[in-house]
Amino acid sequence: MADDPIERWVRPEIRALSAYHVPEAAGLIKLDAMENPYTWPEALRREWAAVMEGVDVNRYPDPQATALKARLREAWPVPEGAALLLGNGSDEIIQMIALTLAAPGSCILSVEPGFVMYRMIAAYASMDYHGVPLRGEDFGLDMPALLEAVARLRPSVIFVACPNNPTGNLFDPAQVRALIEAAPGLVVVDEAYAPFTDASFLPEVGRWPNLVVMRTVSKMGLAGLRLGVLAGPAAWVEEIDKVRLPYNINTLTQVSADFALRHKAVFDDQTRCIRADRTALFDALRGIDGLHPWPSEANFILVRGPRGCAGEIHHRLQAEAGILVKNLHGAHPLLADCLRLTVGTPEENAALIDALKRIVA
Repeated sequence: MADDPIERWVRPEIRALSAYHVPEAAGLIKLDAMENPYTWPEALRREWAAVMEGVDVNRYPDPQATALKARLREAWPVPEGAALLLGNGSDEIIQMIALTLAAPGSCILSVEPGFVMYRMIAAYASMDYHGVPLRGEDFGLDMPALLEAVARLRPSVIFVACPNNPTGNLFDPAQVRALIEAAPGLVVVDEAYAPFTDASFLPEVGRWPNLVVMRTVSKMGLAGLRLGVLAGPAAWVEEIDKVRLPYNINTLTQVSADFALRHKAVFDDQTRCIRADRTALFDALRGIDGLHPWPSEANFILVRGPRGCAGEIHHRLQAEAGILVKNLHGAHPLLADCLRLTVGTPEENAALIDALKRIVA
């Protein structure tokens, strides 16, 4: 019998993976993907459309996205002297970092539960991945275990998400700084949810030679543009840039993101609404017997339901109320019986609370 070409040629670590699954959401209240629930005001949409009418797509895009980088520096702001690298979402930046550092014997270190793409991209790049469990009671950093892993494994890169996905909490900044100082290689502070917290390591870029900060415009309301940003010392960014595919940020994304950031006040207003709605949703969840929500600095809330009921709650929310959330039960032992709920509009949040009251009661 001839050899199976799949088994012969596809790497075992790839065959062992499952493709990243995005559930069908047509017709549902979509509270599973941490998206901004608000679309653009009509006047802004018309102005954007007028700008896009003048964009030619017969030429390749600016390979360095020079104008967009300048706009990003102004909008956030980025510390003077920090270099910028753009990616097709944060995922591509994580991949570029892994490819840059994927020497024999190198590894990626992160905390768990955490962002699943750190582990998946490690497999793509043939790197070992090591996850250090967070503290069970509050999802804080287990510093003795983390520092022991750093000393033993000597990771080439450490990913730390602040706020963390899927738990929503910030880590003690003093502990993150201690981790940066203990790390032998690069430390990536992933600030995907920066619009929903006042804490940030972006102003500290340049303080340590091994610190870079990663952000995205997705959560502020531009998820469809797929734009991630890395800020860090020029020496690091120049090396990572060598594995970036040419023209990775298309012209339409460059022009649209630049336009949106010129109107950042609109998205800041939406962010303030989401923050206020997060507080109201958290308070409402605490009032439902059988549910335990954790405080969040992101645009989602992690909640634990009655033992053994996460799958049923997830199914009934979709089947009976048309609401799609994320079932995290089985993803990690610390996430047993947990669901992740994106903060929606007040009307969507009210529908979610009404449905949970019926289902969990």
